[in-house]
Amino acid sequence: MKILVSGGTGIVGRFVVERLAEAGHKVRVLARTQPQVGLLPNGVDVVAGTLDPTLDQSAAFEGMEGFVHAAFDHVPGKYRGGEGADPNGFRLRNLDGTMALFETAKRVGVGRVVFLSSRAAYGTQAPGRVLDETVVAHPDTIYGQVKHAAERALDLLSDHRFLGISLRVTGVYGASAPGMPHKWSGLIADYLAGVPVAPRVATEVHGHDVASAVGLMLEVVPSRLSHRLFNVSDIVLDRRDLLSMVREATGCPHALPDRADAASLGMMATDRLAALGWRPGGSALLEKTVAALPEVRQACQS
Repeated sequence: MKILVSGGTGIVGRFVVERLAEAGHKVRVLARTQPQVGLLPNGVDVVAGTLDPTLDQSAAFEGMEGFVHAAFDHVPGKYRGGEGADPNGFRLRNLDGTMALFETAKRVGVGRVVFLSSRAAYGTQAPGRVLDETVVAHPDTIYGQVKHAAERALDLLSDHRFLGISLRVTGVYGASAPGMPHKWSGLIADYLAGVPVAPRVATEVHGHDVASAVGLMLEVVPSRLSHRLFNVSDIVLDRRDLLSMVREATGCPHALPDRADAASLGMMATDRLAALGWRPGGSALLEKTVAALPEVRQACQS
């Protein structure tokens, strides 16, 4: 399958590109800038593109059968609050720009689109409520509102020739590109330096498992897709447990943060994905990932 991936050089998009290339798909990446050498697998093409809704970017879609939209324009390091001081520009790029790409994909004959949405689309919910895909969304941030609106736009475009699927993804962890910080770089650095760490608990999923879900959505036969919205989540992770792994691996003597109150955390049900055969890596993949983090390995060797 020939697949265009927007945001394929980003934190999550890179996992998607690697998985699709390994599966034998022909991958083209839509990116604002040319990636550094070695960032993407051999054989992956790169074309220039942005989230500018005024541009005609149909040339990037030529010959493509699928489109994965992982691009998102935000203040570095922030999704919620990623609009910074420019909420109007944020909406223009991430909603209008996204809708323009969906419409272009349909117009040029792309048959299937997978949109990487977010848990933030659920917004405000009752404390501790299980979040399945039937829960009515109440997005309470600009980020969540933009993601939810893009989901709805894609759903309205879908028909028998154009299948649009949205994946509501929770927090994503995993190895970073060479020389780049990973999700927990600052957190682990603070702990190793003895800086007090505030308690927090959240749902997480590895980038490889997100990529697996994307691949499944592109490859599964349409007759098995009775839904067009899927949660993507795996583990509940308390910072105390994460840093306990770091402490055990490194011998760092600093105090761990208190355990956070998980009673009000909304768990994301993933039954729809599981019914299609999706199996995330769970705690075993978390432990393997933490052990391989550069600062953990360096501390172990010193």
